[in-house]
Amino acid sequence: MNATTGRRLTAAALTVVALATATTACSSGGSTSAKSDDGTYTVWDPYPQFAKDSAWVKLLDGCGSKAGVKIKRTAFDTSDLTNKALLAAQQDNSPDVLIVDNPVVSTLAEAGVLTTTDDNKVDTSKVDPNLLAAGQSDGKTYGTPIGANTLALYYNKDVLKAAGVDIAAIKDWPSLTAALDKVKKAGKKGITFSAIGTEEGSFQFLPWFWGSGAKLTRLDSQQGVSALSLWTGWLKKGYAPNSVISNTQTTSWQEFASGDYAFAENGTWQLANAEKAGFDYGVLPIPGASGGNAAAPTGGEFVTVPVQGDTGRYATAQKLVSCLTSADNLYNTDTTLSYVAPTSVVRDKQMAADAKLKPWVEAVTSARGRTSGDLGTKYPKISEQLWKAVQSALSGAKSPQDALATAQNAVK
Repeated sequence: MNATTGRRLTAAALTVVALATATTACSSGGSTSAKSDDGTYTVWDPYPQFAKDSAWVKLLDGCGSKAGVKIKRTAFDTSDLTNKALLAAQQDNSPDVLIVDNPVVSTLAEAGVLTTTDDNKVDTSKVDPNLLAAGQSDGKTYGTPIGANTLALYYNKDVLKAAGVDIAAIKDWPSLTAALDKVKKAGKKGITFSAIGTEEGSFQFLPWFWGSGAKLTRLDSQQGVSALSLWTGWLKKGYAPNSVISNTQTTSWQEFASGDYAFAENGTWQLANAEKAGFDYGVLPIPGASGGNAAAPTGGEFVTVPVQGDTGRYATAQKLVSCLTSADNLYNTDTTLSYVAPTSVVRDKQMAADAKLKPWVEAVTSARGRTSGDLGTKYPKISEQLWKAVQSALSGAKSPQDALATAQNAVK
């Protein structure tokens, strides 16, 4: 790797620290050495929860056998993986296949770590454009999604029934707020979410921000202010608890799981916990300000092919990626990860097997990548100012208008 790329990697590494992810992860394990003996191909992934005897590792080994090679797999914590990938690229020691959280694809691409799909010949033709966009920068594509998760509203059917709320009537912000009012008057709690001062807070605010018609290039627009005013209004009226300011997505879920709340904004990764909650629940795509489904941010990983000094390795790496993201394997993997598939064919199969996935499929097909629209490595700075604005407004330190104006000036 040339000296210019090395300098870009150093700059990119500074942005990665700010880009914490909004997906769940466990502690990392394994060594950091990427290169192996001839006939062995290395795969790095952010799934340390999957042991050697798991279906995921068996899939990796099976794809290796199909390609005629052995697989050496190393799993890392999601945030740690990005830093390890940058360091490995500096040392010309990158893995052959890198599975990485989608918001940092643009960071790695700008740093010169990843090959494009034009170079590595990975086929992305069947992937939904809105999901593929998270892995695109400057008109080039740097991988393919293995699946997607996103946000929607879980609701407690018993709480809504007791409050006389018809879920079918909730189609926009006014009807949702009216439902929260009814729930409060019935003696129950309205809605919980995560507004913590991290990427999780931005992740949860984005559906409302985008649902207002606002754009991340203009944080203090009238539409953006209306979204933040919605949240601050809910707190002032007691429809949402003050705890949202410090809630993570996990603690927010724990509040909902108590059975006292009508709604909780959370993700597909809570589906297993929802089944264990002990009450009847449903899922509603987050409504836009004036109706329709708001665009929620996409979570999930991209399968990428890092730059190698030996370009002859790309052909086998492409075979591995194609195997991992084939229709049959995507179905099994996305079911395991509680992800929605990035292709319509596999999503149809998922819904046929589990009708409860329908609202999640609707949410994913309306979803948007956080780095889409060529925001790329600008997103971490924008996101940081956005969550600071949310914190400032919800705490009462500033009005929504002033909080977002401060954020916009900081981004500039």
